[in-house]
Amino acid sequence: MLISPHDYLDKLLKIKLIKDNITKSYLQNIIDEINIIFCKKGQQFLMEGAPVNGLFFICTGKAKVLKTGIYGKEQILRFVGEGDMIGHRGFGTSQKYGISAVAIDDCLLCNLTNSIMERMLKDFPSFTYDLMLFYAEELNRSENKVKAFAQMTVREKVIDSLLYLNRKFGVNKKGYINIKLSRKEIGDYSGTNNEQVIKIISQLKNEGLIEAAGKQLKIPNIDSLKKEIIEHNFFLDT
Repeated sequence: MLISPHDYLDKLLKIKLIKDNITKSYLQNIIDEINIIFCKKGQQFLMEGAPVNGLFFICTGKAKVLKTGIYGKEQILRFVGEGDMIGHRGFGTSQKYGISAVAIDDCLLCNLTNSIMERMLKDFPSFTYDLMLFYAEELNRSENKVKAFAQMTVREKVIDSLLYLNRKFGVNKKGYINIKLSRKEIGDYSGTNNEQVIKIISQLKNEGLIEAAGKQLKIPNIDSLKKEIIEHNFFLDT
């Protein structure tokens, strides 16, 4: 559902990449060209293989970014929240998105089309520079994750995923990680299956390393859980 962008200018200016580089007056001049989209929980708003139409920023809400593998199995690449960018790997020379994105809860999205992005990159060199740094950091994280996951056991992968979610989204007032995921979603991100995640979470609960109440998960002592994977020295994915 498209919404008037005039009502959400302040939310756009809270997105770090935009806030640090693009002036409010510039945004006001192009505001009618910006798409603000509301997506309900579970709605797919970016489809793998679809023609590229710029970048998406999360103004509010959370989403999962995924690829479809062999026999239709989903592999979740990352989770995104407020201020994060999606679709950047399709921007440039690529003609199609290489990933899909699905809202985990109700989301408000800002879509900057290809033409808007090209103008902003030319008009604001600092924006171009910061975007270049973002791509470099993304590549570094991806390479480190591939290396670490190749050496981790299934248990270690699940633990690393829980630590990542805790870092990425923080915790609520009761100390639970501020995102609710099914065991299947945790498995799709960890590179394992639903049954293995259920088994490992049960083990971690019995060992006192985590607490669980349905989809809500809590890590009472971060350092104790980190010790389980400290030899991999992998705490880079933010």
